Amino acid sequence: MPASGEKDPSQTVPSRRQVLLGGAALGTAAFAAAGTLSGLAPAARAAAAQGAGVSLRGEVFTLGVASGEPDHHSVVLWTRLATDPLAEDGLGGLGRRAVTVQWELAEDERFRHVVRRGHETTDAEAGYAVHAEVAGLAPGREYFYRFRCGRFLSPTGRTRTAQAPGTLGAAMTMAFASCSQYEHGYFTAYRHLAEDEPDLVLHLGDYIYEYKPDTYVSPDGNVRDHRGPETETLANYRQRYAQYRSDADLQAAHAVAPWLVVPDDHEVDNNWAGDIHEKPHIPQPDFLRRRANAFRAYYENMPLRRRNRPQGSHIQLYRTVSWGSLVNFHMLDTRQYRDDQACGDGWKICEDAVDPARSLTGDDQEQWLLEQFRRSRARWDLLGQQVFFASRVSASGSTSMDAWDGYRGSRERISDGWVEAGVRNPVVLTGDVHTHWANELKADYANPDSPVIGTELVTSSITSGGNGADSDPAEHPDLRRNPHIRFRNNQRGYVRTHISRDELRADFRVVEYVTRPGAPVRTRASFVIADRHPGLSEVTPR
Repeated sequence: MPASGEKDPSQTVPSRRQVLLGGAALGTAAFAAAGTLSGLAPAARAAAAQGAGVSLRGEVFTLGVASGEPDHHSVVLWTRLATDPLAEDGLGGLGRRAVTVQWELAEDERFRHVVRRGHETTDAEAGYAVHAEVAGLAPGREYFYRFRCGRFLSPTGRTRTAQAPGTLGAAMTMAFASCSQYEHGYFTAYRHLAEDEPDLVLHLGDYIYEYKPDTYVSPDGNVRDHRGPETETLANYRQRYAQYRSDADLQAAHAVAPWLVVPDDHEVDNNWAGDIHEKPHIPQPDFLRRRANAFRAYYENMPLRRRNRPQGSHIQLYRTVSWGSLVNFHMLDTRQYRDDQACGDGWKICEDAVDPARSLTGDDQEQWLLEQFRRSRARWDLLGQQVFFASRVSASGSTSMDAWDGYRGSRERISDGWVEAGVRNPVVLTGDVHTHWANELKADYANPDSPVIGTELVTSSITSGGNGADSDPAEHPDLRRNPHIRFRNNQRGYVRTHISRDELRADFRVVEYVTRPGAPVRTRASFVIADRHPGLSEVTPR
């Protein structure tokens, strides 16, 4: 049984999904029979043979496989080796050695038609992570991949390349998720996301949580425990990622489709902002070193490209990934460059929040995004980002200083930018708040008659906050105070979207509970955004 205490990741849904949801498929003999070593160049064969000769005790692919950053001709393949995932030194029981890992990518799940093979060498300095950037692929194509290290064969993953530039192509399914607190529940929603077999997954932050055990307690009580102290050192962060990555349901979600990822706050420290940590009254003299450790571990554990490798306490993560001319995915970083939260953070009525000089994105990222808007010829422009974009006013008149409400000038410049650039269909995708929301974005939130200029879809958490509860959105006071908010639900889950040339359909998927495994999933509500018509039309769930 894996060190996390979860079920064996090889015990997955039968039939084709056994391949897609974590099964090792044909086994080591089939990998060798496919000619992996003979298909390599002489130098690569020598390196692979050397890696295969390393004595490894115990299964090494305990953290699963993943892919990410697809474009029309390439994709990143990822794995991380660990025989003892929860080892306190963060090195997964491998000590300090260089290990060579072979990979192959095929057009079919049985690897009869292998199109690319190669090898990567990893070691303690890399946290035993592997990032293979595989190029020369066909656009808009499904592929399957796996790794081998010595006598061990990884589970099989499924990935996909984007449509060719200038091509609308077929419709695509994209799911997005956020906020998976390991202690608060089981990652059942990740399993259901995998069973939906999307073409692409976006993760919008809080992939891990930094707290030591029993510090952040769910209203329903914590059902699992974090291993180790609050994460500060590189070893701490590596151990925490390994604990999360050991979860079979999370592994299934990674194996089913390529991911695009951005972190939020808990990958480092709750509500951090720029160079400022959460609790100034609690000394953190080495916060930038902590941030550097967090970014390094984040890179090691995500299917990112080499150009995203962190430099000290900085990591370059804002980027645009295009899916032909159907979708531009603009992935934002709303933590690293922001000004500190106004008025000491929290929910406040705060004059500083309207200061136009304050920025959530920083000047460089803002100018980059505005230029992306001006250059866009896509049918849909989706902003993958972390914190609540629409205005949301409480009963007392306060707003969240951690969200875009605390940086109103920044929000206005971004939304005015997409209007001025003539962006055809702007849609903001959001995580962070542990609740499903569907919002219409306004030119002026103080004026109910102000035009709708975009749409925001907010995903609930995978587990954070415990089970939650269903409710009637029509009765919720937030919707009465904020008429541009069309939907709210406080159950756990994710959002599944179907994107075509004519519309974007959003299904708000929820599970009934997370405090025990095996919850069923259902679509709580569905909305459609029609081409060239910003705003939301509710439709029958399916």
